[in-house]
Amino acid sequence: MGLLAALARASAAHPWSHNDAYAGFVLRHARSVHRRGGTAALDVGCGTGNLLARLSEVFPSAVGLEPDGGTAAVAAERFSDVPNVRIEQRRFGDEPVQAYDVIVFAASLHHMPLREALDTARASLRSGGRLVIIGVAKETSADALRSWISVLLNPIIGLIRHPHRAHEMPRHMRAPTAEASQSFTEIRAVAAALLPGVRMRQRLFWRYTAVWVKRPGL
Repeated sequence: MGLLAALARASAAHPWSHNDAYAGFVLRHARSVHRRGGTAALDVGCGTGNLLARLSEVFPSAVGLEPDGGTAAVAAERFSDVPNVRIEQRRFGDEPVQAYDVIVFAASLHHMPLREALDTARASLRSGGRLVIIGVAKETSADALRSWISVLLNPIIGLIRHPHRAHEMPRHMRAPTAEASQSFTEIRAVAAALLPGVRMRQRLFWRYTAVWVKRPGL
């Protein structure tokens, strides 16, 4: 318990968003879609807009959905002078059909009913578009080794990214969070049934990735 407590204190002193570890992964797929003519991206649960800002540098149109009022207000202020970004304070669900070339869920999918969210995302993607997920799953005993490695690495990465001790949580990490209720195995089973050919992989820092390309006729 002494080691765990020490690691927890070190992590608290140098907090960092685990989603940031996978921003490059998201952007590689975004740029690939853009090179093929994609013009519009949707960031579901965009928070204060760190990833959205980078998506807006790739696409002529970038929309961020954020249900939390305070967080959405921060994002709206941040992008008030960015003409190709729009912030909408609402939940994901009532989306136009075939409106986006890329849809991103970065630690937001587990906040909503899985099957309904994936169904909506599939319908909202244009042909050739990509769904990119940085997901959070409920831990099981099979995840123990990966979790321990993440616990050990977490304060090291935090110290490298933010060497100065933090006295409060960074603003972009204050949006409401939720515990995942489904394991990776359960999520993968649902995703495979709804998204033929989806590629999924468990990762470090309590995340998994999933990518699905919408083929013609789907």
